Amino acid sequence: MTYPQRRPRRLRTTAAMRRLVREVRPQPAQLVLPVFVREGLQGSRPIESLPGVSQHGLDALPDLVDEAVAAGVGGIMLFAIPEVRDSTGSQACAADGILNRAIERAAATASGRLVVMADLCLDEFTDHGHCGILTAEGAVDNDATLAVYAQMGVAQARAGADVLGLSGMMDGQVQAVRAALDAEGLVDTSILAYSAKYASAAYGPFRDAVESQLDGDRKTYQMDPANRREGLVEASLDETEGADFLMVKPALPYLDVLADVAQASAVPVAAYHVSGEYSQIEAAAERGWIDRRTAHLEAITSIVRAGGDIVLTYAALDAAQWLKEDS
Repeated sequence: MTYPQRRPRRLRTTAAMRRLVREVRPQPAQLVLPVFVREGLQGSRPIESLPGVSQHGLDALPDLVDEAVAAGVGGIMLFAIPEVRDSTGSQACAADGILNRAIERAAATASGRLVVMADLCLDEFTDHGHCGILTAEGAVDNDATLAVYAQMGVAQARAGADVLGLSGMMDGQVQAVRAALDAEGLVDTSILAYSAKYASAAYGPFRDAVESQLDGDRKTYQMDPANRREGLVEASLDETEGADFLMVKPALPYLDVLADVAQASAVPVAAYHVSGEYSQIEAAAERGWIDRRTAHLEAITSIVRAGGDIVLTYAALDAAQWLKEDS
């Protein structure tokens, strides 16, 4: 009988051995927790389609920030749900709008202990649910939207956001917001560009969370899921325009795109394990079909293995604890 000369299984014999030779080691500081802040809400309210995730009132936000700090996560990403929406999303730029008030409170509580990020997009603030200003014919007007993004970016930076998450997928959005920030002397505010954001089926629970009023779809500005090379084109443009971070969204169906972007980029690269991806794990775990902890950690590990430096995940608080226990 001929025996194998190499036995890779020798490096899998014990938990200690597997830990010793592990190639990828995600850390809590790489995780970012998405946070939903709802105007007029007291306390917190669970989101049915996002098990374990809630909308929070401004009063509940400081405790959540403190919890995130204690968990050791790297940052939070703030999203807001206003009580009143209009066709131009005017509350997005208002200093007393719910998102900018949430930024102020989160930044004051965090006091530099974690990174406060804010979503910069109009979909949460428009009564039609699109990410930009509409033409008379109902199409999203790219350049008119850029002017609003610029105002929104300045308002968020003044409120205290460390990072602006440009998620609207408008052409030239990074350049427009960077120019507006620099013109106002807000040169230390960073830009996270959602560079390769696909028109995915996995955003449904998120739209529940922000009470989206979307009419139609976003296929004219979010990317076609069939396109890989285009993701690298978008990322390259955003980096050239001055983005400090790049994003691929969703994460798991687009690990090939994430790997492409990470290999080519000179700046940190993030990936968003989006609501539908998260909820699939939660629903299957609730039914006993998979192990929740193992599935979430496997997802995070695969994202980091593909090249993600930063992972946005709704499981960030639990995952941070699990990673500490496994280290």
